Amino acid sequence: PASFAPGFPFPMPRSKQQNQRGASQGVKKVRINKKDRPIFESRPKNFGIGGDIQPKRNLYRFVKWPKYIRIQRQRQVLTKRLKIPPAINQFRNTFGQSDAKTLFTLLDKYRPESKQQKQKRLLAAAASGPDASVTTYDKKSVVYGISEVTSCIESRKAKLVIICHDCDPLELVLWLPTLCRKKDIPYVIVKGKARLGRVVHQKTATVLAVTEVDPKDQANLALLVQKARDNFNDRYPVAMKTYGGQMMGHKHRIALAKEAKKKV
Repeated sequence: PASFAPGFPFPMPRSKQQNQRGASQGVKKVRINKKDRPIFESRPKNFGIGGDIQPKRNLYRFVKWPKYIRIQRQRQVLTKRLKIPPAINQFRNTFGQSDAKTLFTLLDKYRPESKQQKQKRLLAAAASGPDASVTTYDKKSVVYGISEVTSCIESRKAKLVIICHDCDPLELVLWLPTLCRKKDIPYVIVKGKARLGRVVHQKTATVLAVTEVDPKDQANLALLVQKARDNFNDRYPVAMKTYGGQMMGHKHRIALAKEAKKKV
């Protein structure tokens, strides 16, 4: 029964103990086992509109690359898909890695004079007095440049010709293997016009020619010349009949395999 205070017409609110007593009589408590109750409750996230923050995703495929990168990649795909003529396809057959290392070790010994070396030489000549004769750079060095190398090939002064595989446009060096074979000059095709340019203090170089070396390097040059004849000069007739490209993509090959399996 509700308790009434003297002089107060309304019933007093029930105490906390009375409420607990009434709840215990009417509702049966359910005990939760501690083992079944996890320490961290699962709260699944809602990634809908206005919900939780979206997770970080890899957006690499959606990057808009610069135009020159897209052109590079499209050109690379086209060279694999299209039928490449033998004259162009021969530039895919390059000198081996170990042989190229030996070749560039030899070329580094015969680098031409740089601008700084020339300036020092001229300053030293000027400091020696007005009667001193101007000294010339008489050290043996490689020849670079299309015109100079072509002259060396036609006069048969070149002992070995080195051509880059990534010349752009390729028409600049497309005819050099044919000329070298006609004049019986050994030639090699190596990777990297920038690598050739580093030898002659330039950004890039399309072709180099070795005209003469010291007696101590004759053996290394003879070995490189023999490898050049075996890998390039002697294989020239076969290379002129070998087409390149015609490599389809992964999805296209899978589709062809499925069609072939259906026919069987």
